[in-house]
Amino acid sequence: MSNSHNGERSHSDDYAKYTDQRIQDVQLRSAEIGKGTIIKRALPSRHKRLVGAWCFLDHAGPVAFPAGEGLDVGPHPHIGLQTFTWMIEGTMMHTDSLGSKQLLLPKQVNLMTAGHGISHTEVAPATETHMHTAQLWIALPDAQRHIAPKFEHYPTLPVVMQDQIEFTILVGEFLNTTSPVQVYTPLLGVDLIAQADSQTRIALNPKFEYALIALDGTACINGHGLNHDNMLVLECGISEISLQLTQGDRVLLIGGEPFEAQILLWWNFVGRTMDDMQQAREDWVNHAARFGEIHDYVGKRLEAPPLPEQMRASK
Repeated sequence: MSNSHNGERSHSDDYAKYTDQRIQDVQLRSAEIGKGTIIKRALPSRHKRLVGAWCFLDHAGPVAFPAGEGLDVGPHPHIGLQTFTWMIEGTMMHTDSLGSKQLLLPKQVNLMTAGHGISHTEVAPATETHMHTAQLWIALPDAQRHIAPKFEHYPTLPVVMQDQIEFTILVGEFLNTTSPVQVYTPLLGVDLIAQADSQTRIALNPKFEYALIALDGTACINGHGLNHDNMLVLECGISEISLQLTQGDRVLLIGGEPFEAQILLWWNFVGRTMDDMQQAREDWVNHAARFGEIHDYVGKRLEAPPLPEQMRASK
């Protein structure tokens, strides 16, 4: 005669152990950009290069600065990726070589698809005194990496409440809600903010790998602590996680199916071969038409650094 409760508890314990073995704690790197803006770089790292097609993740701020001393990134090129900017606090003007000019406000997304090539600037308005943002890049799959560039602005994104946590669906489908943001591989991006002290469980797609970073405060994910200095990476195979948040805690969850190909990521380029990188660098240096021009920017273009002799492919 068996005890069904003991069997259920054993199964639960086994799954908890299975999940725990598939959660990795990765330390973030810090760097300074602009005039005193500290960023935390989560991707790429020595321990994790991609999460799905997400190949780059910087968390900038929150930071305060005198008017006129905000972010000012001059013209620079991209190929083979999408830039995804999620504004949490402050404003930023995007201008690109297609002629797009868009002020990005809090709770909005700018999505720029570089494809074959594009250049852009990111500049805080002269009156701006705050910034808090997440900047991500998405590697384009082989079928789309040479498409014509385009720019899209998403002023509103769907929001779902569960257990006093506000979930903003940035990319993909979550809690039976789908983001309008257009991407080219199976991906997920969700901003979570606790409206009160909260504990909940959320279902995940076991075909996806995931990562979480803290945008404000701290969090506990399946017993693992999350703060401003680390990222939690979840391997494929996990179908559910628990979250514990205190009021005001804010977390970014990203995920996706493991990417189809190995990529090279250097400077602002995503490619497949060293020839891709060499050609893109030469085209930028020589003002080739693929990257266009931004005529109303006052200041210098970013200069391409020397190309290394070899690079480590990311997968």
